[in-house]
Amino acid sequence: MRPQTLDDFVGQPHLVGPGSVLRTSIERRACPSMILWGPPGSGKTTLARLIAKSTDARFITLSAVSAGVADLRKAIAEAKQARARHGRSTIVLVDEIHRFNKAQQDAVLPHVERGDVTLIGATTENPSFEVNKALLSRTRVFVLSPLGDEEIGTILDRALVDSTSGLGNAAVLGQSARAKLIALAGGDARVALNALELAAEIASGRAGAAAISSEDVEEALQRRALRYDRAGDEHYDVISAFIKSLRDSDPDAGVYWLARMLEAGEDPMFVARRLVILASEDVGLADPQALSVAVAAQQATHLIGMPEALYPLTEATLYLALAPKSNSGLRAYMAASQAVEETGALPVPLHLRNAPTALMRKLGYGKGYQYAHDFADAKVKQAHLPDELDGRKFYEAGERGWERGK
Repeated sequence: MRPQTLDDFVGQPHLVGPGSVLRTSIERRACPSMILWGPPGSGKTTLARLIAKSTDARFITLSAVSAGVADLRKAIAEAKQARARHGRSTIVLVDEIHRFNKAQQDAVLPHVERGDVTLIGATTENPSFEVNKALLSRTRVFVLSPLGDEEIGTILDRALVDSTSGLGNAAVLGQSARAKLIALAGGDARVALNALELAAEIASGRAGAAAISSEDVEEALQRRALRYDRAGDEHYDVISAFIKSLRDSDPDAGVYWLARMLEAGEDPMFVARRLVILASEDVGLADPQALSVAVAAQQATHLIGMPEALYPLTEATLYLALAPKSNSGLRAYMAASQAVEETGALPVPLHLRNAPTALMRKLGYGKGYQYAHDFADAKVKQAHLPDELDGRKFYEAGERGWERGK
């Protein structure tokens, strides 16, 4: 069901729509080397093939998972021969280019620079982090978006009636089943088409009408594979949304992002560690009990594992979202850190120094120190900072929760 022309390409109007920069380059047969960055099933490989077809270029596909430097050199040598003999350019698609190591990226760099090949790298990862700067500076980055519901629907409708590559009207997809399939596809055309094909097979195995039902769609998908990469952007985006939701005291959003992570297979201990950090950083002394709750959740998660760990993690998530917030601890430390940066290693006041030997006592170590428990309420007024910082304040109590009035 891959489209054969740019006009048939579904989605990404900012890239292939009339008047767009990329489409104009394609129509002029002047495509630069590029990185196509987008989620699975958004059309990266299809677009690369269409670019090659539209520009009458040779097309070579390499997978960064299995290809090595030797494969790259072979492809480039073939490209040079094709240009020399036939004047024909070559497009090399490197799928999952983020998996290329530095040596592999360096190997292709001079050939991209000289124009021996037009490189198209396809990646689901942020190229800013995964592609070296030298190669990145010689390519254009085009960002593909997840396909919308209407676009997924268009792709499904085409597949239902296409008699060459699709189902050729051999199956009927009801409105409710169609809506469920679109929702569960998550903007991934590949997931949608694979599920449609399997659902049609399931439906055809029943006696009587072969209409695809919502149950057939659910059985075909079994369980939605959430778009989530534990080492990539989605990982950092979702945990960022989780932390900020708790910081903003939104329990509903907090538990939603928690479910997004756990249901996608995130390491529960990673979540637990972030809860412990948030309990100190954002709840802090407004509710000192928050750290105990978070640490207990972390220990419970380590002890029992998934799936039961969702209970303590959910409890801690909701507790931290509902707790009053204070970052006075962070502010106090940063202020003290700034003082250390400004003044260096100032000497410890003599009366606060330990004096385990006679020589140290003779030098005045510990002299004049007042033992707190000898005073009412165990409070004593004496200098505790170096003389150069006398009177400096680093901690300022917050105005919420336990700190109020401190």
